[in-house]
Parts: sequence; C-alpha cells; structure tokens
Amino acid sequence: MKHWVLAICVLAGGCTQFPQLDALETPGIAEADYPALLPISELLTTEVPRAVPELRDSIQGRVAALRARAQRLSGPVLDAPTRRRLAKEITLPQ
Repeated sequence: MKHWVLAICVLAGGCTQFPQLDALETPGIAEADYPALLPISELLTTEVPRAVPELRDSIQGRVAALRARAQRLSGPVLDAPTRRRLAKEITLPQ
C-alpha cells in the first residue's frame, strides 16, 4: 500500500507546472513548426560550426560572473561571534 501512495505522489508531481521554465521559453516557440528531420548520414558529414567570437565573449562573461558570485557565496555562513555563541551553547556527547 505504501508503494502505491508513493507512486501516486510521484506521478502527481509530473502534472505540476513550472513557471520559471515557462518564462524562459522563446516567444512564439509554441506556434513554430517542427524542425526538418535529416538523415543521420547527412548529419555526420556536416561540419559543425565553430563558436563565433561574440558568442565566446558572451559565454566567458557569464562564466566570469558566475565565478565571482561563487566566490562571494563561498565565505562562512555564520559570522565569528555567532559561531562562538553557538559553540558555547551546543555540547556534543562524548
């Protein structure tokens, strides 16, 4: 019985809408035609385009911003006085 309840909860979660993902959708994409299907042989022989400098610069800018954000967030969560107060109050069993 427990397994059925878990399965129903998991399946119900699949019906959830995610507005954060919907906001990322390109306008007009829902009405756009499906892309043409190509034979695999044609896909394998086609040369892959290289990243243009503008795209590379954009990506490197995003990487730098994410690294800076990670650096800012990598500090201690608690300041030193709070940490000392908690250490004094918390006694761990030996």
